Amino acid sequence: MTTNPLVARIETGAAPRETLATLALEQHRVIPADRRAFLHLAQRPETTPEASVFFEFLAEGESMAGERLIAFAEACGVDETRLTSYEPLPGCQSYPAYVAWLALNANPTDVVLALTSNFAEWGAYCATIAAALREHYAFTEAACGFFDFFAEPSPELDEKAAAAVHAGRVNENLVRGYSSKLKHYEAMFWASLPTPAQGTP
Repeated sequence: MTTNPLVARIETGAAPRETLATLALEQHRVIPADRRAFLHLAQRPETTPEASVFFEFLAEGESMAGERLIAFAEACGVDETRLTSYEPLPGCQSYPAYVAWLALNANPTDVVLALTSNFAEWGAYCATIAAALREHYAFTEAACGFFDFFAEPSPELDEKAAAAVHAGRVNENLVRGYSSKLKHYEAMFWASLPTPAQGTP
């Protein structure tokens, strides 16, 4: 059972579809923002070739996730009009804003470690949500694809991260601080999503 309150509600089918719709809308802003940040990190002059490969791999993954997000949004009832007029929530967008800050200011090798420290937790959330969407919300395989993508372990990503860390210099104190803030902003993302009173999903 997850300790994330909102993910726990989704896991049991207690979260309304409107909450899922807001999740889709917020992710429509997070995914392209993170992709641009990763591409910037890949292209910085001080980024090692190994770290560049890692960040390019992440950016490609964000593109693939963005394609899968469309089916999830449609299953939640999000149409193009709502998507383009939606005003994102500051608490939900704090995470990509901090990723952008790291892309501009942090040592790229430190960013590799900080980002990967949060991947397992995010992947576990996605696995829980994917299962719940099938069991409680009757979503199609395509509509669950966004969460399936992040839930699946990626040995290739792990290998690229290890190569990047091996090739660069790491400041462990800074990495701990970056990782802690990323976890804080991740929690803020979930806490900022509205959770109306329970209704029929």
